[in-house]
Amino acid sequence: MKKSILITGCSSGIGLCAAETLFKRGYRVFATARKESDVERLKAQGLESLKLDINDSNSIKTALAEILERTGGTLDALFNNAGFVQAGAVEDLSREAMRAQFETNVFGPIELITQVIPVMRKQGHGRIIQNSSMLGEVTIPFVGAYNASKFALDGFTHTLRQELKRSPIQVSIIAPGPITSHLRTNAKQHFNRERIKPDSAYKAAYKRIEERYSEQPPSPQEQRLTQPPEAVVKQLIHALESKYPKTHYYTGTSAKVFSLLRRFLSEPMLDWILIKLT
Repeated sequence: MKKSILITGCSSGIGLCAAETLFKRGYRVFATARKESDVERLKAQGLESLKLDINDSNSIKTALAEILERTGGTLDALFNNAGFVQAGAVEDLSREAMRAQFETNVFGPIELITQVIPVMRKQGHGRIIQNSSMLGEVTIPFVGAYNASKFALDGFTHTLRQELKRSPIQVSIIAPGPITSHLRTNAKQHFNRERIKPDSAYKAAYKRIEERYSEQPPSPQEQRLTQPPEAVVKQLIHALESKYPKTHYYTGTSAKVFSLLRRFLSEPMLDWILIKLT
């Protein structure tokens, strides 16, 4: 019998690559997306797709119920991938912008996990993999909401792994560095929607952020550091299929390097490097 996996955020980038790769690998892939147009496009590609808005509790319950109906009540794996970046200095972000960031990047994934765990307990096995970020370990300026959401997601996931230690469910985190995706394009849309204070002290910085988000293609330096979505999917496959999956995967040189630097450098020195690079 094919192994089944639910993947969120499959409209593009890592989620789409994961869905296509695992489908070819023989998995029964439930590729979900927030927009109906994306769901129809995924179906046209031959994927089993459903609408799932991670910000909507009813959407989560409805999508999962439909999947369980199709599988006879089982689900082998969950890959929480949906997310977005909200740019802006901490002092300029509204409470609504912060809440939206946490709804998508933290609260939605955690709610979906709580719905999936009883299914996996009952069937006697399961894999839960979170697509986090290297920014769940180190921070860079002007994406404080995103940094905080990934730190929170990692904290929840580490705790979840500890609590499920004696269960048949295994939990892993994938922490990518820069990845080729639509994340920057989507970040620009969210940044444009956010009402930045007219008298912000960071007007010049925001102008540079908008210019970076508009760069097509990315700068040569960014291109050297950026990995394709396949790099994440390779680690996802290991987390799904290895008898002893890692608790934490780092995708790309930058993610691995900064994970090490965080452990060995003083915080002021690490801040200096991160600010210099960004």
